[in-house]
Amino acid sequence: MYKVSEFAEVTGLSKETLRYYAEVGLLEPAYIDPENRYRYYDDGSYFLAILLIKLRHFGFTIQEMSEVMRDESFENLEALLQQKRRKIVNEIENMRSKIEEIDQFIESGKGE
Repeated sequence: MYKVSEFAEVTGLSKETLRYYAEVGLLEPAYIDPENRYRYYDDGSYFLAILLIKLRHFGFTIQEMSEVMRDESFENLEALLQQKRRKIVNEIENMRSKIEEIDQFIESGKGE
């Protein structure tokens, strides 16, 4: 079992993020000591924390991350990742289009 500070160190998540994730039901401690209310995490928590870090890096919202965590079998994870991938590809295409428009606008101003 890891104390909060130890778990924060090994995962790279801040104590505040861990507290928030517990509040919203994303990553709850494996054990809370009833006497002193200290929170402890286990190896299973570590796996979930790494998954949450990856999902956040991929641009998942808290709501999307909650959806993944509710589906404990992770059956829909691939579909959600594919959906996120398509969204990112579309955003890249939109940004490239804007770059082309900017370049054309700059070029049109040079002729005057």
